[in-house]
Amino acid sequence: MANDVVVTGKKVLLRRKRLDDAPLDYEWRTDPELAALDASRPIRLSYREYLRYHRDELEFPTPWSRKFAIETRGKKFIGNCMCYDINTVASEAEVGILLGDKDYWGKGYGTEALNLLVGHIFKATSINRLYLHTLSWNSRAQQSFAKCGFQELRAVMRSGMEFYLMELMRDDWIGDGISHDNEQVFPMINPT
Repeated sequence: MANDVVVTGKKVLLRRKRLDDAPLDYEWRTDPELAALDASRPIRLSYREYLRYHRDELEFPTPWSRKFAIETRGKKFIGNCMCYDINTVASEAEVGILLGDKDYWGKGYGTEALNLLVGHIFKATSINRLYLHTLSWNSRAQQSFAKCGFQELRAVMRSGMEFYLMELMRDDWIGDGISHDNEQVFPMINPT
């Protein structure tokens, strides 16, 4: 649906998550390679259980998290990105991205999607600091994040794994080079 589109770039668009995303989301969440890149284990839920969980997330979104689907301009669903741990007091949030369709790896789709997400957050909210954690061995992701303006702060240990904490401050953001003229303001934070 056209009104689901939040922002459009040259290669991808970000849109609201939908119920029909569930089959691919489930496939990606059960993939061992993708789970390893996310420092997690593949989920073990049945598809039916996962679908119930997915439906609940859509019907009852939390105020501290926003999830978006990544689609090609040709309307192919290829991944997800999100803003979570939204802290309005500290004016910060964590971001994450998963390009589940491996045919689109290494071609700039993920970098553009993250740039769109960052631009949307900085334009639609008062958040001043975005941060992320990436596995220390995932140089491909680190290069993509650096292209978006994220700077490495330090190494951190979590569950016995080494991550790099990276951040991007609003004042350091130089923009994504993409026109946001048709961007829909999709509130990142629910009014309370």
